[in-house]
Amino acid sequence: MIKMEKGKLEAIISNKMIAFQREQLGRGAESAKTYILDDMVIIRLKGVLTAAEKQLANKEKGKALIKEMRYQLEEIIRPKLEVMIEDIVGIKVLSLHNDISTKTGERIDVVVLIEKVIFEND
Repeated sequence: MIKMEKGKLEAIISNKMIAFQREQLGRGAESAKTYILDDMVIIRLKGVLTAAEKQLANKEKGKALIKEMRYQLEEIIRPKLEVMIEDIVGIKVLSLHNDISTKTGERIDVVVLIEKVIFEND
Protein backbone atom coordinates (compact mmCIF):
# COMPACT_ATOMS: atom_id res chain seq x y z
CA MET A 1 0.00 0.00 0.00
CA ILE A 2 1.24 3.47 -0.92
CA LYS A 3 1.32 5.79 2.08
CA MET A 4 -0.15 8.79 0.27
CA GLU A 5 -3.20 9.93 -1.65
CA LYS A 6 -3.58 9.22 -5.36
CA GLY A 7 -3.46 12.88 -6.47
CA LYS A 8 -0.30 13.56 -4.51
CA LEU A 9 1.46 10.52 -5.99
CA GLU A 10 0.37 11.53 -9.50
CA ALA A 11 1.77 15.04 -8.96
CA ILE A 12 5.09 13.64 -7.72
CA ILE A 13 5.40 11.45 -10.82
CA SER A 14 4.59 14.40 -13.10
CA ASN A 15 7.22 16.62 -11.49
CA LYS A 16 9.85 13.87 -11.42
CA MET A 17 9.17 13.05 -15.08
CA ILE A 18 9.78 16.66 -16.16
CA ALA A 19 13.02 16.73 -14.15
CA PHE A 20 14.06 13.31 -15.52
CA GLN A 21 13.52 14.45 -19.11
CA ARG A 22 15.51 17.63 -18.47
CA GLU A 23 18.36 15.65 -16.91
CA GLN A 24 18.48 12.88 -19.50
CA LEU A 25 17.58 14.74 -22.70
CA GLY A 26 18.65 18.29 -21.92
CA ARG A 27 15.10 19.63 -22.03
CA GLY A 28 12.02 18.84 -19.99
CA ALA A 29 8.38 19.09 -20.95
CA GLU A 30 6.51 22.35 -20.42
CA SER A 31 3.91 20.49 -18.35
CA ALA A 32 2.92 16.98 -17.34
CA LYS A 33 -0.18 15.23 -16.03
CA THR A 34 -0.15 11.71 -14.60
CA TYR A 35 -3.04 9.30 -14.20
CA ILE A 36 -2.78 6.11 -12.15
CA LEU A 37 -5.33 3.48 -13.09
CA ASP A 38 -5.07 0.09 -11.39
CA ASP A 39 -1.69 -1.29 -12.54
CA MET A 40 -0.97 1.46 -15.09
CA VAL A 41 0.70 4.84 -14.81
CA ILE A 42 -0.17 7.10 -17.75
CA ILE A 43 1.95 10.22 -18.16
CA ARG A 44 1.05 12.97 -20.65
CA LEU A 45 3.86 15.41 -21.31
CA LYS A 46 3.18 18.63 -23.22
CA GLY A 47 5.73 20.78 -25.02
CA VAL A 48 8.45 18.17 -25.42
CA LEU A 49 9.80 19.12 -28.84
CA THR A 50 12.91 21.28 -29.08
CA ALA A 51 12.92 24.34 -31.34
CA ALA A 52 14.98 22.40 -33.90
CA GLU A 53 12.53 19.47 -33.80
CA LYS A 54 9.62 21.85 -34.39
CA GLN A 55 11.35 23.14 -37.51
CA LEU A 56 12.17 19.61 -38.64
CA ALA A 57 8.54 18.51 -38.14
CA ASN A 58 7.56 20.84 -41.01
CA LYS A 59 9.75 18.92 -43.47
CA GLU A 60 8.56 15.89 -45.45
CA LYS A 61 10.91 13.37 -43.83
CA GLY A 62 11.34 15.33 -40.61
CA LYS A 63 8.53 13.68 -38.64
CA ALA A 64 9.96 10.21 -39.21
CA LEU A 65 13.44 11.41 -38.26
CA ILE A 66 12.17 12.92 -35.01
CA LYS A 67 10.30 9.75 -34.09
CA GLU A 68 13.30 7.53 -34.89
CA MET A 69 15.72 9.72 -32.93
CA ARG A 70 13.38 9.88 -29.94
CA TYR A 71 12.84 6.10 -30.10
CA GLN A 72 16.61 5.53 -29.98
CA LEU A 73 17.02 7.96 -27.07
CA GLU A 74 14.17 6.29 -25.17
CA GLU A 75 15.80 2.88 -25.53
CA ILE A 76 18.95 4.29 -23.90
CA ILE A 77 17.19 5.93 -20.93
CA ARG A 78 14.42 3.32 -20.46
CA PRO A 79 16.20 1.41 -17.64
CA LYS A 80 16.67 4.62 -15.63
CA LEU A 81 13.03 5.61 -16.21
CA GLU A 82 11.81 2.22 -15.02
CA VAL A 83 13.92 2.50 -11.84
CA MET A 84 12.60 6.02 -11.21
CA ILE A 85 8.97 4.87 -11.48
CA GLU A 86 9.63 1.79 -9.32
CA ASP A 87 11.25 3.97 -6.64
CA ILE A 88 8.27 6.34 -6.59
CA VAL A 89 5.41 3.81 -6.56
CA GLY A 90 7.19 0.95 -4.82
CA ILE A 91 6.08 -1.57 -7.46
CA LYS A 92 8.18 -3.24 -10.16
CA VAL A 93 7.63 -2.15 -13.78
CA LEU A 94 6.41 -4.88 -16.14
CA SER A 95 6.59 -2.83 -19.36
CA LEU A 96 6.85 0.71 -20.64
CA HIS A 97 5.33 2.10 -23.84
CA ASN A 98 5.55 5.59 -25.30
CA ASP A 99 4.93 7.70 -28.37
CA ILE A 100 5.48 11.29 -29.38
CA SER A 101 3.28 13.45 -31.56
CA THR A 102 5.19 15.66 -33.96
CA LYS A 103 1.94 17.53 -34.61
CA THR A 104 1.10 18.53 -31.02
CA GLY A 105 4.50 18.21 -29.37
CA GLU A 106 3.06 15.84 -26.78
CA ARG A 107 4.42 12.58 -25.50
CA ILE A 108 2.51 9.80 -23.81
CA ASP A 109 4.13 7.20 -21.58
CA VAL A 110 2.22 4.17 -20.35
CA VAL A 111 3.93 2.24 -17.58
CA VAL A 112 2.48 -1.17 -16.75
CA LEU A 113 3.28 -2.39 -13.24
CA ILE A 114 3.33 -5.98 -11.99
CA GLU A 115 0.44 -5.23 -9.64
CA LYS A 116 -2.26 -2.69 -8.91
CA VAL A 117 -1.38 0.48 -7.01
CA ILE A 118 -3.27 0.64 -3.71
CA PHE A 119 -3.41 4.01 -1.98
CA GLU A 120 -3.61 5.17 1.61
CA ASN A 121 -7.34 5.80 1.43
CA ASP A 122 -8.26 2.56 -0.44
